[in-house]
Amino acid sequence: MASTNDLKNGTVLNLDGNLWSVVEFQHVKPGKGGAFVRTKLKNVLSGKVVDRTFNAGSKVETATVDKRDMQYLYKDGEDFVFMDSATYDQLHVGAATVGDAANYMLESTEAIVATHEGTPLYVELPTSVVLEITYTEPGLQGDRSTGGTKPATVETGYEIQVPLFLETGTKVKVDTRTGDYLGRVND
Repeated sequence: MASTNDLKNGTVLNLDGNLWSVVEFQHVKPGKGGAFVRTKLKNVLSGKVVDRTFNAGSKVETATVDKRDMQYLYKDGEDFVFMDSATYDQLHVGAATVGDAANYMLESTEAIVATHEGTPLYVELPTSVVLEITYTEPGLQGDRSTGGTKPATVETGYEIQVPLFLETGTKVKVDTRTGDYLGRVND
């Protein structure tokens, strides 16, 4: 148990049997009446975001979330298999839990896997990864009708938008949060 005065961004709360991560919080002391804490909570499993207000100093149940550095090994059916970098234990994580991170994961990609009582909650990748373009149409000189971008498929099979001058075989840096092209990577 913790007090609402101890809340920080990233704290995971156990409310009504669900796990909620604190995205934002604000202590409010109005001129009249008691102080309260206004929070924005994100459901760890579904991603749903809700606003919730607590009385200042009231008790909330916190959940212990174990975040470990792991390495993505391979896909086994619908599951993704990760290996703990310290203990070499393997963990099967379902495709629904991995979510959009699967678009940016190659074998041996480093990631942080968060678990609660042995159940995987989510997979956190570095903010950017380097991927090779496996297919893209050749860009035409002077063609700017599309704002200077074209679709390109990267080695994970995911499609991103890249500038017209990039060709198949080019390595690019991709933002894992938005899927945006960040730049070319020279070997």
